[in-house]
Amino acid sequence: MKTRDEIKQIAQQTITTEYLAIQKMVDYVDNDFAQAVELIYRSQGRVVITGIGKSANIAQKIVATLNSTGTPSIFMHAADAIHGDLGIVQNNDVVLCISKSGNTPEIKVLVPLIRHLGNKLIAMVSNADSYLAQQADFVLRATVDKEACPNNLAPTSSTTAQLVMGDALAVCLLESREFTSADFAKYHPGGALGKQLYLRVGDLFRNNSAPHVVITDRVDRVILEISSNRLGATVVLNAQQELVGIITDGDLRRMLQQRASEIVQLTAQDIMSKNPKVVPESMLAVKAFEMMKNNHITQLIVAEQNKYLGIVHLHDILKEGIV
Repeated sequence: MKTRDEIKQIAQQTITTEYLAIQKMVDYVDNDFAQAVELIYRSQGRVVITGIGKSANIAQKIVATLNSTGTPSIFMHAADAIHGDLGIVQNNDVVLCISKSGNTPEIKVLVPLIRHLGNKLIAMVSNADSYLAQQADFVLRATVDKEACPNNLAPTSSTTAQLVMGDALAVCLLESREFTSADFAKYHPGGALGKQLYLRVGDLFRNNSAPHVVITDRVDRVILEISSNRLGATVVLNAQQELVGIITDGDLRRMLQQRASEIVQLTAQDIMSKNPKVVPESMLAVKAFEMMKNNHITQLIVAEQNKYLGIVHLHDILKEGIV
């Protein structure tokens, strides 16, 4: 067993080796890369990405990234393709074949079949002189000098380089399509990320009561309204049912500290905070959370054109798990 210092040194060397490999990738972004992006962008079909071994694993990740950023893609295992799965490839599809050597037996069988179908072929290879590179319409070079593996055998630097080149391809297509955060949300409806992109105040506050008093209501009525609705606040409306203020638990405490002797005479108008923080129901929930955090408050009034709709509370947002 290696010592802890030796383990740390090996890990650092692995990261350094892969870091240096990635640095060189910048030099491999050439006209073939740009033309490959244009080809995929203009294609009426999908991107079929294929490979074998560790390259197949990278292919699946690139497929996932492309699909989530607006470029329809599908994975086809190179070995399965030559045993019946070649039917995945449709007329307008672009095929991206990933292989470090570009000379594996499965690739040599698969490439002529793809060429026979008439589909455009993009190669992602380390060996630019390989069979795959020679047969492809465009070549994306993911060339590395050596693997991080001490035996220079286990795919490490090479698969990292493939992954980086795939990300570069995806981001170029994303920007070419002017893919927005709203578009991204459509493909990521689940989990915290999805909720940050689509969940709005209007989706949350309707589950709450809408506590309110009018400006002439006495303090006992205010206390009852706050305590019965358990939102830590009540909105104050005027005679025209327009929003004029808010009274929070904190306002009540300050009133008791400063004006306890006057409590019998006080009304909602006397203790409310004017110009409360108001948000539209269309605001993203994550933006409402940021507003609460920045203003050190736990609730926001939801209103449209000064018409009171309800209250969204910090707990509503935290319950959704988006922050």
